[in-house]
Amino acid sequence: MKVNEIFYSIQGEGTLVGVPSIFLRLTGCNLRCSFCDTTYAYEQGTEMSIQEILDEIKKFACTYVCLTGGEPLLQKDTPKLMEYLLQKNYKICLETNGSISIKKFVGKKSLMISLDIKCPSSGSHEQMNMKNISYLSKKDQLKFIIKNKEDYDYAKKILKKYNPPCTVFFQPVWSISPKKLASWILNDGVPVRLALQLHKIIWGTKRGV
Repeated sequence: MKVNEIFYSIQGEGTLVGVPSIFLRLTGCNLRCSFCDTTYAYEQGTEMSIQEILDEIKKFACTYVCLTGGEPLLQKDTPKLMEYLLQKNYKICLETNGSISIKKFVGKKSLMISLDIKCPSSGSHEQMNMKNISYLSKKDQLKFIIKNKEDYDYAKKILKKYNPPCTVFFQPVWSISPKKLASWILNDGVPVRLALQLHKIIWGTKRGV
């Protein structure tokens, strides 16, 4: 498998925000979102066997693994890696970009799916697999990255149409003030949680945190 980086840090997003986690970032992505903050994961990486990955992960005294990218589901051995992690009693948060079906991963114990649905400003919203929303369960999470009012209105329409059963996050594009997004949510009474990227607030935009 091609691995971009493995590091231990504080989870900065979603329902596990603040939880110490091992981050396993796999190389490769099929999208090119305009605001992507991990473009270095498009191509950069080192080939590692599943055993080598497991050996690296077990160096950290932690049972939470965030499997991210890039897009981790692009690599054919990702399902096998996830099974090994689950067998070893790790709790996995699978971060996926919304373009690839998550159906085969539904219902797995100790696996939380963190699904992105891209909005228009990303330039990737037409590549979303909207069926994914119907596969989410209460223990999963759904995230929209919001840059402007068009994105916000788009995300609201998606929520109204699909009514996801899980926690939903509206997160402003980094460098965009969250004040407007917060006011829109409050004014409209949208049943979502405003999300900020805690890791960037703590350490800035450097890698490996």
